[in-house]
Amino acid sequence: MARQRAPSTASTNSASGRDQELGSMYDYLAKVILLGPSGCGKSCILHRFIKNEWRILSSQTIGVEFSSKIIKVGTGTRRKRIKLQLWDTAGTERFRSVSRSYYRGAAGAILVYDIASHASFAALPTFLTDARALASPQLTVLLAGNKTDIADEQPPP
Repeated sequence: MARQRAPSTASTNSASGRDQELGSMYDYLAKVILLGPSGCGKSCILHRFIKNEWRILSSQTIGVEFSSKIIKVGTGTRRKRIKLQLWDTAGTERFRSVSRSYYRGAAGAILVYDIASHASFAALPTFLTDARALASPQLTVLLAGNKTDIADEQPPP
């Protein structure tokens, strides 16, 4: 669950009001972790979401990588700004112990798999079990089948 921000403690004495403006850039903060096996495209999904660019080649994530983005939801007086803290975790077993330490406090997880790889899909329960144990049993989870643009005519698992 996303948590509501504490009231801003920014100074109101600033001539430009910049400090106050920075303190009120978002209403809620939500930590979201991207999980899945190595090579399924977690980093590429994150790059596309943050920079709105396609990333064709990507190196293996070592440990975790962090990005953030403010999104707006709702309309009118109910419109809210949510700052997403997005944590791209390593999918390889040798870096997973480092990655797991970043699960705590997550409001949500995106489980990513390669739609052309049954092994990729079959690995997801391990990631989900770890996330529920280390972040929260009530963790909100999304399932994302990736690489639809490059997959052969193979049906998803």
